[in-house]
Amino acid sequence: MCIRLILFILLPIFTMAIVSCNENKNSQETGNVVQSLSGNDTTGFARADAPRNFVFPDDFGPHPQFQTEWWYYTGNLSDEDGREFGYQLTFFRRALSPDKIERESKWATSQIYFAHFALTDVKEGEFYSSERWSRGAAGLAGAQTKPFQVWIDSWSIKVDDKSFRLRAQDGPVSIDLLLNPLKAEVLQGDKGLSQKSKDPGNASYYFSQTRIESSGSIFMHGEEFEVSGLSWLDREWSTSALGEDQEGWDWFSIQLDDGQEIMLYQLRLNGGGIDPFSSGSLVGVKGDVTPLKAEDFKIEVLDTWKSPETNTVYPSKWQISIPKHDIKLIVTPLLNNQELLLSFIYWEGAVKVSGSGFSGKGYVELTGYKPQN
Repeated sequence: MCIRLILFILLPIFTMAIVSCNENKNSQETGNVVQSLSGNDTTGFARADAPRNFVFPDDFGPHPQFQTEWWYYTGNLSDEDGREFGYQLTFFRRALSPDKIERESKWATSQIYFAHFALTDVKEGEFYSSERWSRGAAGLAGAQTKPFQVWIDSWSIKVDDKSFRLRAQDGPVSIDLLLNPLKAEVLQGDKGLSQKSKDPGNASYYFSQTRIESSGSIFMHGEEFEVSGLSWLDREWSTSALGEDQEGWDWFSIQLDDGQEIMLYQLRLNGGGIDPFSSGSLVGVKGDVTPLKAEDFKIEVLDTWKSPETNTVYPSKWQISIPKHDIKLIVTPLLNNQELLLSFIYWEGAVKVSGSGFSGKGYVELTGYKPQN
C-alpha cells in the first residue's frame, strides 16, 4: 500500500509545501519543510466509517469528498528472452480543503496530485525511481470518471477501449503498457471497508485488481523491450490518519503460478509487535475471495539489507504462513536495492515466491523503517 502509510501522516503537510515552495526543491529540502510544518485538518471531509456499495467502473474515478486517494499499479514483466523487469506507477490525489475554490483563475484549486514511477532491471541490477507533483488545475494534473483517466503532465492512466493504458517517462527510462484485468475487482476488508485501527473512521475504501494481463514496451537508454506479464492494482480513498502507536506498514501482493493471489499487510507498532487490525485476502483461481485477519497469517523476516544511501535496514527475505490454507511461502526480492529515494523514502520492489508446491511473483512495500547509525 505504498508510501500509503507515510502519506496518511505526511502528505497533508507536504501538500502545503507544494503550494508554497519552488518546484525545483530537492528531496532533502522538501523533507526539511515537512518536518517543520504541522497540521492535519480533516473537518468537512467524508469518512470511511461504514460499508458502501461499490459501482464499477465509476469507482475507478476520483472521490473528491474524501481527503486522500490513490491509484497504485505494480507488476512483473519480461521480454521474449526472459529478461525480467518490475515496475510501479502510482498517482495520489490530496485535497487541501473540502470546499471548492471560488475563484475565476485557471490556477485556482484545492487539489494536489503526486506520482511515483519506478523500474527494476533485474539483469543489470539497476533500479530507477522518479516523482512528479502538481496542482490539479490548468490541465496540469487531474482525474476524471467518464472516460476514466488520471494524469500529471505526460504521466497517465486512462481507459483505452476496454483496457487500461499506463504511460510514464523520466529521462531515458519509460513505460507504455496495455492492461487487461483477468478477474473481477476484489473488495478488501469488510466488503471494501478496510479498517486501519480501532478509531472510528480510521479506515479506507479499498479494492484491488489482483491479476491483470499486461503487455507493451519498456524503454531504457535508447533500447526498447517488448514485454508481457502480470500487474496488480490497489485502489483506495479515505480521510484518515494512522493510530499514534503505529510506526510502519509491510504490504505484500503475491500472484501464484497456480492462479491464486494473496494480499497481506501488517501494521507495525511502536516498540515492536503487530497491530491486530493487520489484514489480507486470498483470491482463488475463479476469483472467490477469502478475507484474512491478523491471526490467520504470520510473516517472519529471514534476512535484512542495509541501504548504502540512507543506512536504513529493511527486511529482505520473508517466510509467509497461512496455516488454515496449508500455504507456506518464501518471498525474496529480485533485487535488494529497490529503495525509492524521493521526497518520501521507502522500499518497494519486485519479488519472487517459492514454497512446497508454490511459485510466483509479487511486490512488497516497506514503510516506516528508520536509518541506523
